[in-house]
Amino acid sequence: MECYFDNSATTRCSDAAADKMRQVLLTDFGNPSSLHGKGMQAENYVKESREIIAKTLRCEPKEIIFTSGGSESNNLAIFGSVRANKRVGKHIITTAVEHAAVYMPFKELEKQGYDVTFLPTDETGVIRLEDLENALTDDTVLVAMMHVNNEIGSVMPIAEAGKLIHEKCPDALFFVDAIQSYGKVQIIPKKMGIDMLSVSGHKIHGPKGSGFLYKRDKVKLDPIIFGGGQENGYRSGTENVPAIAGLGLAVQEMFADFDGHRKHLFELRDHLAEKLSDIDAVSFNSGLNENSAPQILSVSVDGVRAEVLLHALEDKGIYVSAGSACSSNRPSISRTLKSIGLKDSLLESTVRFSFSIYNTMEQVDYASDVMHELISVLLKYRRF
Repeated sequence: MECYFDNSATTRCSDAAADKMRQVLLTDFGNPSSLHGKGMQAENYVKESREIIAKTLRCEPKEIIFTSGGSESNNLAIFGSVRANKRVGKHIITTAVEHAAVYMPFKELEKQGYDVTFLPTDETGVIRLEDLENALTDDTVLVAMMHVNNEIGSVMPIAEAGKLIHEKCPDALFFVDAIQSYGKVQIIPKKMGIDMLSVSGHKIHGPKGSGFLYKRDKVKLDPIIFGGGQENGYRSGTENVPAIAGLGLAVQEMFADFDGHRKHLFELRDHLAEKLSDIDAVSFNSGLNENSAPQILSVSVDGVRAEVLLHALEDKGIYVSAGSACSSNRPSISRTLKSIGLKDSLLESTVRFSFSIYNTMEQVDYASDVMHELISVLLKYRRF
């Protein structure tokens, strides 16, 4: 049996989204900027996807900027906003557990002379609001925070943070990386005080190379890609219409039964946790309640290296992650696991199971049986 449990790295593109992309690639292949019928046909695909996405966020279609994915959306939000709002100040805030696509832009801005605050987290991977409040100053121009942590599934207090930021620093912008939360956790930017929000298509059964940035209408943003002025001047370059059309359809499918999909993910996660909980060497780094993300289970196996367990599972047709696949395949100690205070023996002994709406309970049962079998064998070679 093949069990793909690495959906936080990427998901299988849905059949309907793939079929839509094929149609756009081979038949409706016009350039949206062209004035003839083929161009108008392509423009309609872009317009339809923009409207579908806007509806899910209860925002205006004009507030959606299509990009090549999460990393570009994050970079546009971070670099574009600080450049456009230089007069506000040069202090920026993020957390110690951000994905590299946020963390590295902040490190680059630090090199450029910006004053950067990296907020620590508690043992569950969540920031303390008092730390955020103490960090905010009159010079703060941007606060960037992930909604759901990609490694352990912790959920940040976004609405509370948004309220605090806008009350204490009215000119500061609040940017949320929603790449792991969109489609799994409810998001209403205007109610949550979110000024900008990033999403990646391939995390929700859309194509790789697709994504978008939500930008509240009045937010000032400088482009980082210059050219023909597409996407209202915020993202030049001919629109990737096949990817945008596929993304729109994938979004439509994810939100067609939002509550049902979310319930299914919780059931898969909790069932695996229950089945593994009787193994003495196993501990969980994910919160197992309704306040955590439904699709992620972080599992530490004391005495078994993550890379060894990953490949042993792969031999049985089970695919998991030993960390964030988006940070490349170079081994490194997770900043997230360090931040939650995980003991040294577990820092290199943690794997992530991440589920999708296409996973089944039968697959979870199979994975549990294999984990029991493998761990009992691998622990015989426990490191001392």
